Amino acid sequence: MSGVLLTPQQQSTLAARIRSREPSAEEEFVRLFSPRVALMVFTRTHDPEAARDLVQDVMLAVVRAVRGEQLRDPERLVGFVFGTARNLTNNYLRNRHRLPREDPLEAALHLASPPNATEDSERIALVRRALGALDSTDRRILLLTLVEGLKPGEIGIRLGLTSEVVRARKSRALKKTIARVKKLSRT
Repeated sequence: MSGVLLTPQQQSTLAARIRSREPSAEEEFVRLFSPRVALMVFTRTHDPEAARDLVQDVMLAVVRAVRGEQLRDPERLVGFVFGTARNLTNNYLRNRHRLPREDPLEAALHLASPPNATEDSERIALVRRALGALDSTDRRILLLTLVEGLKPGEIGIRLGLTSEVVRARKSRALKKTIARVKKLSRT
């Protein structure tokens, strides 16, 4: 989901500029990362207000961490940003004590493209058909992984499976879905 295309050298340079408190570096950082972090967070929370707050929290946490020299590998700034976003979003969801009310499949498919992008309804229909052909447990594993961002161990606890079984079923389900989408797109 990284989406931000920076070379390791560019990431390291941007981190150094932030560490030196260069205002234009922080503005560039926010400009580069906010839209992708917002999409990621909104996809997980389904709450525009919470997503806005979380994006600000992520941006602030990363800037503080970089300034405080807590970023061990400056050339991996992108991963650090999205890891921070994932962790803060997981904390928010844990503290919220409730699941999203809407169908995660519908929300995930609706938000698969950035806001204001034109929706490719044919592609979405293909993905829906491909996901519909999966076993319900496999479909749930994919949704818990891709939409809610849960790890195999967390999914295993929810579904009463081992993390190894979850990993194997997830891998097979992804391969089946990709193959089915390819096959359907040819017909």
